[in-house]
Amino acid sequence: MEMSTKETGLLRLFAQNKEWVKKVVDKDPDYFLRLVDQQNPEYLWIGCSDSRVPANQIVGLNPGEVFVHRNIANIVAHTDFNALSVIQFAIDQLKVKHIIVVGHYGCSGVNAALNNLKIGIADNWIRHVKDVHDKHHKELSAIAEDGIRLNRLCELNVLEQVVNICQTSMVQDAWEAGQELSVHGCIYSLQDGVLRDLSTTISSLSELKVKHLLSLTK
Repeated sequence: MEMSTKETGLLRLFAQNKEWVKKVVDKDPDYFLRLVDQQNPEYLWIGCSDSRVPANQIVGLNPGEVFVHRNIANIVAHTDFNALSVIQFAIDQLKVKHIIVVGHYGCSGVNAALNNLKIGIADNWIRHVKDVHDKHHKELSAIAEDGIRLNRLCELNVLEQVVNICQTSMVQDAWEAGQELSVHGCIYSLQDGVLRDLSTTISSLSELKVKHLLSLTK
C-alpha cells in the first residue's frame, strides 16, 4: 500500500529521531536518564514562532536549561492566559532568574503590522504590534529606509513586551517577595546569527518606573 506524502513526512521525522537518539546515547549513555530530572532552568525565553530562531541552539544551551514560550512576533499581552500561565509557572515553580524577550530582525509579524498586510485571523494578534507602532510613530516615520524602519520596530516591540512582562502581577509579586528576577530584551539577526542585548534589563519595580517613564518621554 502506497504511503501518502504526509505519512512519508512523518516517517522522515521518526527516522531522524532514531538517528539523533543513537548519536546522543553513543556519545553519552546516561543522557536521557539525567534529562528526566534536569528541568531546572534559570531562563524563560519568550520568542517568535519563526522556525529559524531556535532558542536552545542560538545560546548553546541543552534541553532542561531554558524554558520556552513562542508566538507570532514574541508578544506578551495582558489578556493572553497562555503566556501569563507560562510566566507564572516559570516564576513560581521553576524559580527562573531571567525572563528574556527575544525578537528578530525582519520579523514577518512585525512587517505585517508595519505595512498593514492582511494575513487572516492573526491580524487580531498583530494588532498589539500596531499599537507599538502607533506609540512610536514619530520616531519610526522619521526613518526613511524601509528595512531600517522595520528593524527598529522589531526592537521597539521587544522593549514594549519587556515592560508588559514587568507590569504583570506575578513578576511584581516576585519582586515584592524578594525573589531574584530580571527581565531582559534581546534581538536576533538571521543574517549573522548574533543575539544582541537591547540594554533594557529591569530587576525591580523602581527600575520599571524609571525606564517606563523614560520611554514615554522619548
